[in-house]
Amino acid sequence: MAEHRTKTLNFNVGVLGHVDSGKTSLARALSSTASTAAFDKNPQSKERGITLDLGFSSFTVELPDHLKESAGEQYDSLQFTLVDCPGHASLIRTIIGGAQIIDLMMLVVDVVKGVQTQTAECLLIGELTCQRMIVILNKTDLLPENKRQSAVEKMTKRLHKTLENTRFKDCPVIAVAAKPGGPEAPDTEEPQGVSELIQLLKKQTYLPQRDPGGDLLMAVDHCFSIRGQGTVMTGTILQGALAINDTVEIPALKVTKKVKSIQMFRKPASTAMQGDRVGVCVTQFDPKLLERGVICTPGSLRMLYAAVITVHKIGYFKGALSTRAKFHITVGHETVMAKVSFFGLPPGSTSSNSPQKNSLESPFNFDREYFYQDEYLISPAEGSTGSDPEQWALLEFERPVTCPSLCLVIGSKLDTDIHANACRLAFQGQLLQGFEDKNYIETGLPKLRIYKTKQKEGQVERVTDDYTVIGRSLFKKETNLQLFVGLKVTLSTGETGVIEGGFGQSGKFKIRIQEGLLPETKQLLNSTSKKKGKSGSKGQTSEEEPKAESTQPVSIHLNFKRYVFDPHKKMVQS
Repeated sequence: MAEHRTKTLNFNVGVLGHVDSGKTSLARALSSTASTAAFDKNPQSKERGITLDLGFSSFTVELPDHLKESAGEQYDSLQFTLVDCPGHASLIRTIIGGAQIIDLMMLVVDVVKGVQTQTAECLLIGELTCQRMIVILNKTDLLPENKRQSAVEKMTKRLHKTLENTRFKDCPVIAVAAKPGGPEAPDTEEPQGVSELIQLLKKQTYLPQRDPGGDLLMAVDHCFSIRGQGTVMTGTILQGALAINDTVEIPALKVTKKVKSIQMFRKPASTAMQGDRVGVCVTQFDPKLLERGVICTPGSLRMLYAAVITVHKIGYFKGALSTRAKFHITVGHETVMAKVSFFGLPPGSTSSNSPQKNSLESPFNFDREYFYQDEYLISPAEGSTGSDPEQWALLEFERPVTCPSLCLVIGSKLDTDIHANACRLAFQGQLLQGFEDKNYIETGLPKLRIYKTKQKEGQVERVTDDYTVIGRSLFKKETNLQLFVGLKVTLSTGETGVIEGGFGQSGKFKIRIQEGLLPETKQLLNSTSKKKGKSGSKGQTSEEEPKAESTQPVSIHLNFKRYVFDPHKKMVQS
């Protein structure tokens, strides 16, 4: 008979909050309250195959009743894996890297300071990546005892007001003191409110949707060797599944390795799937080569030099989103600088504005034409990001990135002063198309039909005959007029014509009017040229009309579009 193995459901909780809000103390208090061995820092704990890295801790509780009903006999215990996100840039990387598997977010707020800039950024990341949240008001021990209750109630009310227009409206708020006396205080002080928080966490759990299908993608957060065994990579499976003897690729190093053994919850396992925290053992691999990164099914991740994404501005970002500006782009498990170019549907096109931020509304494809934008366009009506016109962006990375298809993308200005009261998250979107060729500027971008419209205006200099006029001031002297031959122009008097070629050496040109000039246009042009001839004499009453007309010469309008990435710079008219 097969040995019965404990079936543990892993539930991933992101611990987010402003620097110094007490995230790590809280993770430590939760783990030690629930199970004293959870924060074993002893090096031997690694030798026992522990699958936790700094920033990851876990504790196991009995499966709550409401999960027993929905899970049947599938699981008999519940493990909370806490992802404590240290440092802001790595916070974005960690959370977006694990976007598919964060099941619940704990937003830690310093009860004395309230919501700070980074708290708001964490809230935004939470909105993009998970469905449920608990707010923890930490450091209640810093409040005077006689005012503690009223201060907590006041802050709770303020937070509910902040959250009322987010998906976390009415989320639970709980007050704790994870480390009474602060980080330097002796450990004799018991955490306050942490047992109640564990009960609340148990209540908030649900059976997460886990899909073992598709290619494997695992975020590795630590790598170390065990003498006589091999190298262990610990991390979280973001998608797909993994089994002993599978071959995995480390795309950053372009090497493949065979899986020798797997551990979950410090016990051997033969398989693991999306959402699981695992330790994967491979042989003949130097752990120094990979501290953090991803492993995947061989050949499943693409290396991209540029990409097209859907784009939605994050409402709290105060700056403009300008074409050709550089942003920090977090995609897959990497953050890299990229030049951004915005484009949208041609003027007059209609598109359905879906309120779903991450949905693909009008599918992007290379057969459609798109309109070049100098910056991201904001809807005139004040409102949510979803109400802005539908737009896309081209990202050109400073170094190639490795990422899965259709992954979440966040653009930020991480070089903004961390203490400035400004949101650094600028836009978010979904990766639609990637350019994998290093020479994508020549091979890929010309397929992207983004155009600019150009308008030029000149004047009619004189009439040659009923079907021909000479124009000026439309081109510079050095312009190659051959590029413009055959383009249609319109006169301010209504006639249309075609540019036939240059006239002389000074940038003048000849226009053929197929239908012929209107009689009133000829009269106007003749009057204008006569007026020029008489410019030295005094005007008489009978000549007032031509004189008034002569101040408004007949203008020539040339409209065309040019595709931004067309190597031949051709001009196109519809």
